[in-house]
Amino acid sequence: MRFAAIADIHGNHAALKAVLDDVTSLGIRNVVNLGDCFSGPLEAGKTADLLLLLDPEGTATVRGNHDRYLLEAPGAAKLGPWEGDALAQLASRHLQWLSRLLPSRVYRDEVFLCHATPQADEVYWLEKVSEDGHVGLRPLEEIEAMAAGVSQGLILCGHSHVPRIVQLSDGRLIVNPGSVGCPAYDDDHPVFHRIENGHTLASYAVLEKVGTVWSVQLRNIPYDHMSMSRLAAKRGKDDWALALATGRV
Repeated sequence: MRFAAIADIHGNHAALKAVLDDVTSLGIRNVVNLGDCFSGPLEAGKTADLLLLLDPEGTATVRGNHDRYLLEAPGAAKLGPWEGDALAQLASRHLQWLSRLLPSRVYRDEVFLCHATPQADEVYWLEKVSEDGHVGLRPLEEIEAMAAGVSQGLILCGHSHVPRIVQLSDGRLIVNPGSVGCPAYDDDHPVFHRIENGHTLASYAVLEKVGTVWSVQLRNIPYDHMSMSRLAAKRGKDDWALALATGRV
């Protein structure tokens, strides 16, 4: 079995197109998507059209927290700062597709997919934020506690935008492929902190099982990130513009 995993596109159509072109160049036909597809000030509508072609029934995609925010929004005035621009670009068919997504699923009986953790869509699984806002690797015992009840040997998650592989004591792998479209951001939950990958590349992962063993390749793909940075700036999102231009906030 060989497939690609993408996550946290956040409406960055240019980055998604570059990643999918790279996937095709490797001869890979199957892609799973770990959510947070559209929210952000970029090209949510174009991104949605491409994802609906890639996975028309949503059977290889799980719902992220920002996808949920778009579905739950009572009106644009009450939307979060990442949702307003996206919602204005989405058609009813895009929202219907989002509404079909599950918070977790098992892919081909062998791979567990979720956006953040099996229990919650707003909690980092592999990272932990300290009281002073430092983001580091979560202790293994905490990571394993969240994996209780998941029997699959390969577990995929997103949410933190940080590409990372963690091997559990029983040999299972948890993989975060990183973010396709948003290399840096800051957040107030649980305390103020910054996520900075320090580069402008679009991240994803290639997973392959040979016999009983999984291999993981984390890939980082160049694209015209400055066009997306300029678009964010044009829409008054200077934090996004900086993140897309530098990989930092």
